[in-house]
Amino acid sequence: MKIGDVTLAGDVVLAPIAGFSDVGMRSLCAEMGAALTYTEMVSAKGLIYGNEHTEDLLHTTDAEKVRAVQLFGSDPAITARAAASKELAKFDIVDINMGCPVRKIVSNGEGSALLKNPRLAADIVREVRKASKPVTVKFRIGFDKNSRTGVDFVKYIQDAGAAAATVHGRTREQFYEGKADWDYIAEVVRAAEIPVIANGDVFCAEDYRAIKEHTGAAGVMIARGALGRPQIFAEITGRECPYRTVRDMVVAHIETLLRFHSETYAVNNMKKQVACYCKGLRGGKQLKLEVFAAKTADQLLRAVDCGVLDVPAL
Repeated sequence: MKIGDVTLAGDVVLAPIAGFSDVGMRSLCAEMGAALTYTEMVSAKGLIYGNEHTEDLLHTTDAEKVRAVQLFGSDPAITARAAASKELAKFDIVDINMGCPVRKIVSNGEGSALLKNPRLAADIVREVRKASKPVTVKFRIGFDKNSRTGVDFVKYIQDAGAAAATVHGRTREQFYEGKADWDYIAEVVRAAEIPVIANGDVFCAEDYRAIKEHTGAAGVMIARGALGRPQIFAEITGRECPYRTVRDMVVAHIETLLRFHSETYAVNNMKKQVACYCKGLRGGKQLKLEVFAAKTADQLLRAVDCGVLDVPAL
């Protein structure tokens, strides 16, 4: 798959997942075969005005061969300044979030709110494109069930210079409930002249094949299906998993976070991650209690070394 002048080694990518797609998760997914990884969504204003937490989201590893940063904002000039900033020089692609359903984001005219203002969305893409990197947009099929506007929306952003689009098959009204509408994603694919990446309800290799066939999309984005299961990319791509057990993956995840972040940040961030890794495993409930009680990296590592995670990674 090609996005602008960037050629990907495959067609399955890791979604930008707020609170989860940290540098450790992205590194693991890239090792497993994700052809493209996205940061968590980054505030364009936060980047311009030097918010310390914003810069914490921008760490990358050598495992990420093609890197995308996802920005959110509603001011074309500010978003363009952020895209052109030196902090984003290491990224190959700039993605604009036009799908986040969270009330705080939407009330600021950002995320899914832009589905109601396609001309502003196009202005943002047009200005960000001046940063001389491929620009992509992630959006939903519409704001609510009465305004499924994705087919028209993709035309606005492609005419403004977007190199590709990712379509989540739900409306803003749905948040993450209900079933993703693959039929409508297929309509967007047929209407678009740029590559479209399909997103929604992909939890295994069979789902990946099904959504590709159903929608005709150029690629597939995985979000919740990768939480606690970065090996889903190895299952899809046929790549050999470099880790023997789930525990080995968790330890690698922790070690990567500790390379880039403070101990407190790494430990606190891993608590929700470990909750995903141990989901459905015998003894997982007790492990979560021990992990949530951990205050240091040593305590965290001792907790995950209890045997619960000693199951095959693949």
